[in-house]
Amino acid sequence: MSDDNGTPDTPAGSRDTRDARATQDTPADRPGAPGAPGGPRPEPLRFFGTTWVEHDRGYTARRVAVAAGALAATVASCLVLRFAYEGLAIAETGSFVTLLVVVMFTICSALAFRTTWDGFAKRPDPDRQASLRGLLAIGFVGSLAAYFFRALTEAPGERRHREEYETALKQYEKRSERRTGNPSKKRRRR
Repeated sequence: MSDDNGTPDTPAGSRDTRDARATQDTPADRPGAPGAPGGPRPEPLRFFGTTWVEHDRGYTARRVAVAAGALAATVASCLVLRFAYEGLAIAETGSFVTLLVVVMFTICSALAFRTTWDGFAKRPDPDRQASLRGLLAIGFVGSLAAYFFRALTEAPGERRHREEYETALKQYEKRSERRTGNPSKKRRRR
């Protein structure tokens, strides 16, 4: 992972050899399978590895576990925010400060939800992500909620990774088709 923006250092369709999960036997490692050695490899997803490619090796159970974990974390986060709200009430800071804090968390959560949700569909801009890091930290409830809702339909980020992987496979097949045969035996044009 890149230290600056949280995106993998390896491009789509390749495999990070430092990752232990990536070295497990996957359908892509079997001879003759899409992405066999020499071709592009699927990029592992957090909590899913490369199970998203064929939906095998406990993919459904992992999706259920990720959705349940994200929901539990969202509920726990809301409880923490409730304690903070009660702390403001006990401190008698006034209705303006309380309203300001509630509005701030609401807006930041909504923006974090939307940013996280959009990040599942397309690769986020690293500079924008770096500038939004504080806002996303404040709106952590929105990010957790987005993760929960996406896990109900697919592994979070699966659609984007699948599109990138299929594009890489098509490009690889095009390149390998052009290189068939022995170039020294080609007839020369006159």
